[in-house]
Amino acid sequence: MIELWTRLSAFLGDAVVAPLLQALHLARFAGDPHEIAEALLVALLQIAIIALLFRPLETFAPAERWTDRRLTRVDRQYTLWMLLGIFPLFTFLVLSPLSALVAGGGDTSSAVTFGLAAWVPALSRHPTVLFAIYYLAYDFVYFAMHRLQHELPWWWALHSMHHSQRQMSCWTNDRGTLVDGFLQSMVLSVVGLAMGVAPDQFAWLMLVGELGQNLSHTNTRIGFGPVFEKLFVDPRFHRLHHMRAEAQHPGLHNCNYGQVLSIWDVMFGSALFGLAPRPTGVGDPTVDADNDHGLIGLHWVTLKRFWVVVRMKSGWRLGEVSFTPGYAPIPVGAHAKTTSETQAPQDRSKLSGDEFDDDQCPLRTEGAGQPMDECQA
Repeated sequence: MIELWTRLSAFLGDAVVAPLLQALHLARFAGDPHEIAEALLVALLQIAIIALLFRPLETFAPAERWTDRRLTRVDRQYTLWMLLGIFPLFTFLVLSPLSALVAGGGDTSSAVTFGLAAWVPALSRHPTVLFAIYYLAYDFVYFAMHRLQHELPWWWALHSMHHSQRQMSCWTNDRGTLVDGFLQSMVLSVVGLAMGVAPDQFAWLMLVGELGQNLSHTNTRIGFGPVFEKLFVDPRFHRLHHMRAEAQHPGLHNCNYGQVLSIWDVMFGSALFGLAPRPTGVGDPTVDADNDHGLIGLHWVTLKRFWVVVRMKSGWRLGEVSFTPGYAPIPVGAHAKTTSETQAPQDRSKLSGDEFDDDQCPLRTEGAGQPMDECQA
């Protein structure tokens, strides 16, 4: 299998990637064509896993039943765009030159002179341990960054596009603007560079993180059980992160920020377990209107929202916000539809199961059914 993978990478690199880079005059900037080919194969592998493993779960064990999947189409388009275009371009047109610069120029495949493996040479003899350390750091930085995406209004103006989806599915993970994707990738890659992660290793780090997120966004009621859910993010856990704000439980939706590991939410008090599936989306009507647009229109309205907010002083003040029709940030609850959210958030540790009985489970509308799990027990 490894030999087949190597041959495919070599063939794709020599027959497709190298000639394309030469034609675009990018050969001297992009790094090794074989590494680029491997990154593309990794992306194709990820798409195959999403389509052949995660998508069937939405049919056989859904968290929500939908009368149609109309709103999921744009997310599928975003996934193909990001995985087969944006991520490889970023990794090898931005990360590779930066990696060469940090390493002092020249071939980054030569002996390790910078990063964790250089500082602790013994780790070079244990690549699995080294990769695990890389991933722990990668996942924690993502968790911290994700919390900031929700708290910094101009970043929420971008990230809210991801949360506006009413039909969250296995394709939703890559729903986001190029600006948001670039910011996230720069933060994560800077951490990777600081630790000495090579571009090809970064592609595998992203695969682990991306597949974990593809699964956690999947519309399925499957969980990992009472022990493993405290360690890893499962679809039930992440669906609560995407739930719409509830008037009965204001602030409850501010939870479960982890990428693949749920340990960070447990450690920092933002973990929420054991609730029935909730409808996904946002209570802010300005952001909810994202669902009226296709691939290009969705990108355009989100960038307009960002451009308005980033130039305002209030766009830099930490705190949860909604947006006016003109995209100015306002406190959550200022909209008529979310007025009750101005109440003080409840302590989720004091919530009993009785507070989430069947009549608390809201119904889905506009092409979606109702939650399947405890709501229909």
